[in-house]
Amino acid sequence: MVLIAATVCTKSGKALVSRQFVEMTKARIEGLLTAFPKLMTGGRQHTFVETESVRYVYQPLDKLYMLLITTKASNILEDLETLRLFSRVVPEYCTQLTEAEVLNQAFNLLFAFDEIVALGYRESVNLAQVRSFVEMDSHEEKIYQAVRQTQEREAANRMRERAKELQRERLEAAKRGLPTRSSSGFGSGFSSSTISSSAVTEPITEKIPTTPVRDTRPSTRSAMKLGSRGTDAESFVSRLRSEGDTTASAVATPAKLEKAPAANQKDVHLRFEERLNLTAGRDGDVQNFELSGLLTLRISNEQFGKIHVHVDNKDTRPLQLQTHPNVDKEAFRSDGVIRLKQAQRPFPLHSDVGVLKWRLTHSDAAPLSVNCWPSEGTGGGCDVNIEYDLEQEHLVLSDVNITIPLPSGNPSVVVHQWEGSYTQKGRSIIWSIPVINGQQKSGTLEFTVTPAIPNDFFPLSVTWTSDTSLALIAATKVTQAEDGSSADYSQDVSFHADKYEIV
Repeated sequence: MVLIAATVCTKSGKALVSRQFVEMTKARIEGLLTAFPKLMTGGRQHTFVETESVRYVYQPLDKLYMLLITTKASNILEDLETLRLFSRVVPEYCTQLTEAEVLNQAFNLLFAFDEIVALGYRESVNLAQVRSFVEMDSHEEKIYQAVRQTQEREAANRMRERAKELQRERLEAAKRGLPTRSSSGFGSGFSSSTISSSAVTEPITEKIPTTPVRDTRPSTRSAMKLGSRGTDAESFVSRLRSEGDTTASAVATPAKLEKAPAANQKDVHLRFEERLNLTAGRDGDVQNFELSGLLTLRISNEQFGKIHVHVDNKDTRPLQLQTHPNVDKEAFRSDGVIRLKQAQRPFPLHSDVGVLKWRLTHSDAAPLSVNCWPSEGTGGGCDVNIEYDLEQEHLVLSDVNITIPLPSGNPSVVVHQWEGSYTQKGRSIIWSIPVINGQQKSGTLEFTVTPAIPNDFFPLSVTWTSDTSLALIAATKVTQAEDGSSADYSQDVSFHADKYEIV
């Protein structure tokens, strides 16, 4: 068999998606597609039609056609078998067999077509393998994206920090009547570690001019290298510093806007952030559990540079606690106090400094349990009952979304009972609950899907946002290092799931 092209077209011969598997000019393929409707005659009982040079093998899909163009020497039985597989692939990615939906899923269809046929010859694959190949994730791509996002965040924060320094110098120079000069900043040797984009947000406390100054000098751009963390950010900052006086009023707007700080953020601000990776079985057993947390300290006033942060750990689970190398470990271990080893040194100003990490790698219970009970019903369908229950009552989870996959094709979904709200998006149902807390700790969703089997509804994934932490770690007070007097401080807590699946 030699397959020339696979096309999804309208009954008038308009090609929506077409994939050629042999070398052929665009005019030639358009000519073949234009001739196809003219060869269709009423009362035909076959699903193929031949000309002097090619054979058209087709199958109606509502108002569309799945069309294969092959050579006349190909085996008609193999042609029909291949056509059946193509006809099953199209509904797999198109929830509705309309022109708009086919155009919207064009790339997925092309990728799937390439898995079925290579260089004009049929591959030995089935629908499940095609689906798996098309949806396959790339671990290297995820690493690259994570590194790139980290570099962008670091560049944006350093750029804003430098812009604020330049603005302050210009204001001071204007008051004193002195020419503006740029400073190289301070080096503290205190590195900051981050675990997410929200851990490096920086408050904007003064208005900075954003009118760009056009630079006519040629600029060189170095390529981003995988694994070279911070390289692009450092080169960006160095270019900004080298411009100095000439671009004191020029501030490049970051491509990614960050959330503005809260209005009540104090000169000493603490941020507790936790991330959870959890995989649970269908019976409720926890297969993989990893909780990671980070406490960052941000000081905006130099008079609070030398402080002690008192932390209370009431968690009875085996948390792995780790302080920054510049923090006095003995003081934290004995008294729960975070302070620098060198008492004469202050904490860095205007930057988020990671001072404490914690990690929990084993737990018998998930903070939010989700149970999915699909059972086979009449007519080849499934009755699905899903229930959630908050296991840790001190948590308050907001904007909870539970994503339930649906079977391929065009299944019929009827929802009988639900809490919150739900939407059907593509091949999944997204169940949304505004708040889950100790007073509203459980809820159910019941629906029927036809046709379906129980395995179609796994894996489930769960996401949420929360301003409460899973680990019972909290700051009790902040004191001055010199006299032990209390210092006013603010804090915020963030807890979210990086990956939360029921498989």
